[in-house]
Amino acid sequence: MNREEIFNKIREVLVDALGVDDDEVTGTAVLTSDLGAESIDFLDISFKLEQSFGFKIAQGELFPDNAAQNPDYVVDGKVTAKGLIELKEKMPHVDFTDFEADPQLARIGKLFTVDALVNFVDTKLQTASA
Repeated sequence: MNREEIFNKIREVLVDALGVDDDEVTGTAVLTSDLGAESIDFLDISFKLEQSFGFKIAQGELFPDNAAQNPDYVVDGKVTAKGLIELKEKMPHVDFTDFEADPQLARIGKLFTVDALVNFVDTKLQTASA
């Protein structure tokens, strides 16, 4: 399955899960601010991705759990260098380029884009077929 096919299936998932129009689902669209996803929606999105692509997503694999609660990873509202390393390890599907320039915890939601979902699914599918 190529990236365009993956993107099209993800678009269907997001249209269904979030009730958005398919033209709103672009690669750079942020799940929360652009598409209106709330925390409960992330569970639904994960479930629908599992159904659509036929693989399991472990808890915390797509959207990491409680990284912000660790005092080694967040100090004064900023993600520390150690925290950034941990996030990158947990989320290799995410582009951290802009976030690294200003690692405010409040900006972490902007990391969850449609492109990040495409990267995640692409990697899962490649791993499954290897």
